[in-house]
Amino acid sequence: MNTAKKIIAAYHGGEPLAVYLKKYFAANKQHGSKDRKHISSLCYAYYRTGFGEFKNVEEKILTGIFLSESLHNEVLHYFKPEWNEVITKSVADKIAFIKFSVKKIVVFKDELSAAVSHIKYAESFLKQPKLFLRLRPHKKNGVVQKLQKEKIPLALIDDECIALSNATKLDDVIEADREVVIQDYNSQQVFNFLKNLSLNQKQVTAWDCCAASGGKSILLYDVLKRKVTLTVSDIRLNILFNLHQRFTKAGIKDYNYFVADVSQPEFQFPELGYKGLYTKDPVTKFDIIVCDVPCTGSGTWSRTPENLYHFKTTSIAEYAMRQQQIVSNAVLYLNDNGLLFYITCSVFKKENEDIAQYIKEKFHLQLLHMELLKGYDKKADSMFVAVFTKSDSSSI
Repeated sequence: MNTAKKIIAAYHGGEPLAVYLKKYFAANKQHGSKDRKHISSLCYAYYRTGFGEFKNVEEKILTGIFLSESLHNEVLHYFKPEWNEVITKSVADKIAFIKFSVKKIVVFKDELSAAVSHIKYAESFLKQPKLFLRLRPHKKNGVVQKLQKEKIPLALIDDECIALSNATKLDDVIEADREVVIQDYNSQQVFNFLKNLSLNQKQVTAWDCCAASGGKSILLYDVLKRKVTLTVSDIRLNILFNLHQRFTKAGIKDYNYFVADVSQPEFQFPELGYKGLYTKDPVTKFDIIVCDVPCTGSGTWSRTPENLYHFKTTSIAEYAMRQQQIVSNAVLYLNDNGLLFYITCSVFKKENEDIAQYIKEKFHLQLLHMELLKGYDKKADSMFVAVFTKSDSSSI
């Protein structure tokens, strides 16, 4: 407990808590594996209660442990044996037992998108999210057999998604990106609009302008049944290197790529044929543009509750400005009748509905679909997706 309190006092949110803890334990080798597990658990428990009011740090940690865990806990047994006796009860029962005010976990209710339940979103911080696998085409039976052989408990959500415990180790069990993509459930749903759209069986062009390590691009490749010529870009060369490795495993060989910050006002699509920039002659007008923009990440914070605790609402407007600039630059390269996908993993109105309204009004695009994919009732992340077109999309 004292070690956890020391870490919490020194940690200020400048890097992920997991990274900070790894560095701390590397520098303090006196902690055995069991101690490291307990200390980490106590630290995360502290942040899971968000902005709830407590007498001291210790009380906040113990409340987090009690509400977020379901098995008897040694530390809780020592400090609060009466709580430990009922730790197996439901979260709702435990909240009532200690008369905890859930709404105080999240204090910026007015910033939430209209579709978000403040209470349910707040409660999500008390539940460990699941690990989700997206099954690649024709890989379902083989993957399920491998998991069952290793006696790994699984839940088949649908024909394309498997849910596992977040602590599941898969490195030696399945081939990531070839057989499955490790991808949150709602992240798997962002291109559902395309599944009901007639694409006339033609090859389409697509630009993923904030591609990161390529998860959405691989999803698009599978949804379009490989009938897509991909162009990917990101601000970070190292993350594109990771993307190249993933694409190789995923069987995606023929694609264009470049490094650029699409949020810069002076952004222009790179000149064609620049040495080393492309794997083939690039396309600069696209049938589909994916803007999976940098955002607060507030829809994912149940996985990283320290981000909730150290969050400043002033950053929402800063992200919104960057999101507007990215869309403003990207939309110039959208084909007539093309589709623009605007995606965030945020639950904030200024990053979601407000940007969708901006896109609609500023560029006179038609809004075809808009949805906040709520994850708090699935132990998943929450995502926002809005789909636009310049005109009638039926000709795509």
